Amino acid sequence: MANRELLLGDEALALGALHAGLSGVYAYPGTPSTEITEYIQNHPLAAERNVHCKWSANEKTAMEEALGMSFCGKRALVCMKHVGMNVAADAFVNSGMTGANGGLVVVAADDPSMHSSQNEQDSRFYGKFAFIPVFEPSTQQETYDMVRYAFDYSERFHIPVLMRLTTRMAHSRAVVETAPAREPNAYACPAPERMRQWVLMPGNSRVRYNTLLEEYARFEEEAAASRFNTFRDGADRSRGIIACGIAYNYLMENYPDGCPHPVLKIAQYPLPRAEVRRLASQCDSLLVIEEGQPLVEEQLRGILETPLPIRGRMSGELPRTGELTPDSVRRALGLEPHEAHAASQIVVPRPPALCQGCGHRDMYTALTEVVREYDNARVFSDIGCYTLGWLAPFHAIDTCVEMGGSITMAKGAADAGQHPSIAVIGDSTFTHSGMTGLLDAVNEQANITVIISDNLTTGMTGGQDSAGTGRLEQICAGIGVDPAHIRVVVPLPRNREELKAMIREEIAYRGVSVIIPRRECIQTAKRHNAAKTAKSAE
Repeated sequence: MANRELLLGDEALALGALHAGLSGVYAYPGTPSTEITEYIQNHPLAAERNVHCKWSANEKTAMEEALGMSFCGKRALVCMKHVGMNVAADAFVNSGMTGANGGLVVVAADDPSMHSSQNEQDSRFYGKFAFIPVFEPSTQQETYDMVRYAFDYSERFHIPVLMRLTTRMAHSRAVVETAPAREPNAYACPAPERMRQWVLMPGNSRVRYNTLLEEYARFEEEAAASRFNTFRDGADRSRGIIACGIAYNYLMENYPDGCPHPVLKIAQYPLPRAEVRRLASQCDSLLVIEEGQPLVEEQLRGILETPLPIRGRMSGELPRTGELTPDSVRRALGLEPHEAHAASQIVVPRPPALCQGCGHRDMYTALTEVVREYDNARVFSDIGCYTLGWLAPFHAIDTCVEMGGSITMAKGAADAGQHPSIAVIGDSTFTHSGMTGLLDAVNEQANITVIISDNLTTGMTGGQDSAGTGRLEQICAGIGVDPAHIRVVVPLPRNREELKAMIREEIAYRGVSVIIPRRECIQTAKRHNAAKTAKSAE
């Protein structure tokens, strides 16, 4: 009898990977993907099998490390949020050229409606761009089953695969039936005839690229025959429906007794063109329901041989931005809306804020007081808890673009004549992608002041380990910052005047200086203290 567990979509994927014989997970924490790696870290099977499950410095290093494990014949999982795909893109796109040896599954967790992200982005485009197959589950059960299948698929075709989740799938729960766990792969490097494609010199890559294009046609055949892509007929052929991933769930919630229209469910890509043409030949119009951007809707216009009205996000039947809901799908289907309640009737809006007792608060209090002393100071910030310094009561930062952008933007502004030019970055973000920017600044002796607000953890995503903990001073000195201008302070109210004086002194210094206000995140400190208390009680 199968075991049954109540799991988040993230947890279903993690457990499916473990049961598929996983040897290593590589990831940088980012909502809504974080729980995948955390589940593996805490699962007894991972400990029993010594599955690699440490956090990587960033998504690019995670992708490369997983590719190395795959090279050795082991099954590897890479996890990131959608913007992490931008960081990993160089290695990810080229992995389509190298192919895979051991099964390699790359998970991108998209965040439509930007619940905790700086943009909306559809990771399916990366699969299309790199000629890599994409899987998009519609339920937690399908997520569990699909990742096991995806590892087998990766090894059968010697290709990495991309699995796309969205926020609602990642963070909603359902009962999942599990299967017995298979054993991990033995160590086995690529067969001699495949070794050449792992060296991406132009002569090798030209040969491999033609092969990849030929294999992509086979990937489409696989998608057409996949058990995850289904065609269901319907009596009302005035409309045919293409529903992708979790959007299929939203469709069926509106038709609990069965959809009256023909439906093509898509959960495995490339888009099966023959099935699309079959649906179009039977119907007067098509409605495309997909989470994210209109990837399928756009493709249809090049696939269908005869003109047919195509509805979806581009035509306005579905919202162009934000995540889908059963109600937005209901409106697109032309059904009577359910009784709705305004958000204000359900919960009072509350803007996010830095935690009381957070070291970032004391850093920003000192920084804003110093900045007011200058006519034209500019503060370039980064992604993390400290981005909340843009909000009241601090209003302390002027920019926030992406991971690692603060130091390089401050340098570029200084190149343009800006002074003071101040960068604020967290400890985890600094080791993620700030170090190379600091190297540029040092090489050109840019006139910038860098504040690495060190809370000794990756705070915004729940307190995961930070890659540079305890080594930031050595890293900065190794990059070339003058040790006399690497300053450390504990950000507390009693040290505010010391911190303010430090900021003024380093602004006055003509060159690169680094100030490290260091105090443990209040949330991780609480957890650590509770653990110590529990251990003492034992």
